[in-house]
Amino acid sequence: MPTRPAERNTRQDLRTQLRGLRRELSAARPDAGEEAALHLQDADLPPIRVFAAYLAAGGEIDCGPLARHLMVLGADRLLPHVSSEGRMRFLSAPPGGQLEPDASGLPAPPQDAEEKRPDLVIAPLLAFDRFGGRLGQGGGHYDRVLAELRRTGPVFVLGLAFAGQEVDRLDLEPHDQPLDAVLTEAGYRRLPQA
Repeated sequence: MPTRPAERNTRQDLRTQLRGLRRELSAARPDAGEEAALHLQDADLPPIRVFAAYLAAGGEIDCGPLARHLMVLGADRLLPHVSSEGRMRFLSAPPGGQLEPDASGLPAPPQDAEEKRPDLVIAPLLAFDRFGGRLGQGGGHYDRVLAELRRTGPVFVLGLAFAGQEVDRLDLEPHDQPLDAVLTEAGYRRLPQA
């Protein structure tokens, strides 16, 4: 069923408010990414050989400390790359590797970098709830790629966020992909998927 214009505006208004909140949280806690990484115990995650991270933008919590921890454990890092057709893929991104703007304008591996299937996706977000709900930026890139990955096998989806981004309950749409767990500067939580 198509979204009515008033609902679309309400969801966009919510995203605008949440982006502002996230920028405030980021300014107040620039070390939150490091704090969050300290809360993660290796036993919290399934075995990880390949993981997809992101490069923080727009006040997103820094994924770098968590990515470095996983690489020390021997896992390969991937980063998202959005094509001109709007398809997001996870491409090989070794430390110090070349990055260039993708179609979304964000730094990404070159489009000819090796594509791999991650065991773990670290997902940025605007808000999350205790039921596994995740509200993203609105482009649907993560929801589409996560749905595709889940059709072909297991993938663990870890939301990385500021604790202050938690909301009571998100009004999710059928295509929204749930989180398996969330990691914040306040700790790690497995999330039931309602």
